[in-house]
Amino acid sequence: MNPTNVGLVAGTLTSIAALPQVIKTLRTRHTRDISIWQPLLLSVGVALWMVYGMLIHDLPLILANIIPLACNCGLCVLKLYYDHNDGISP
Repeated sequence: MNPTNVGLVAGTLTSIAALPQVIKTLRTRHTRDISIWQPLLLSVGVALWMVYGMLIHDLPLILANIIPLACNCGLCVLKLYYDHNDGISP
């Protein structure tokens, strides 16, 4: 088992993990069952991992956290928007 391959697979999976929820939320425009805390905490954690990657100059660590940061921040925005608008489409 090559450590680089394990890291690439792990980075890919964690990078795309939030995509299904973002896609479902965009399609249904419902976020009632989503807690704001899950994507919010993940956003903070992923942002800190990205900062850590910047501090140690680790490009793969930085790149592996861009997509999950965008997805989880986006999910927070969708949660706030659709909860405020009660699921009404824009």
